[in-house]
Amino acid sequence: MKRLLISLAGVVLALPACAFGGTPDRDRLALYQAHAMPPVESFRYLNRIDGWTPLGDTAVAIWTHPNEAYLLEVDTPCPDLEFAQAIGLTSNSGTVYSRFDKVIPRAGGSTRTMPCPIRQIRPLDVKALKSAEKDIRRQREDASS
Repeated sequence: MKRLLISLAGVVLALPACAFGGTPDRDRLALYQAHAMPPVESFRYLNRIDGWTPLGDTAVAIWTHPNEAYLLEVDTPCPDLEFAQAIGLTSNSGTVYSRFDKVIPRAGGSTRTMPCPIRQIRPLDVKALKSAEKDIRRQREDASS
């Protein structure tokens, strides 16, 4: 079995995380969970991550295409996840599996972090999620006016 680890630059990957500004992680996680479909065992991973959003120390959203994303929940709290500058995934033959593969947060430099086993994979309804995020931004703008 060939294992693949992809690490991407934090600057590019941090963009999706900026959508909420100051929203607490648990509120953001709840929003993503509300727009997640039932769990799947795996997803195709062809060495491409369009972005990622940390959702506290127990979950992360991974975009594999602009309109395709997955909510990955990890087995135990992963303390480096919410502050990672970059992120890696393990995979097997181009597929990421729950209960087998891991999310690997990268703090930068040569700092080693512990891999976080993926407990559950849930596809996200990206269109509905983007619409909900847009509504939240609009409500904040109205409240500050």
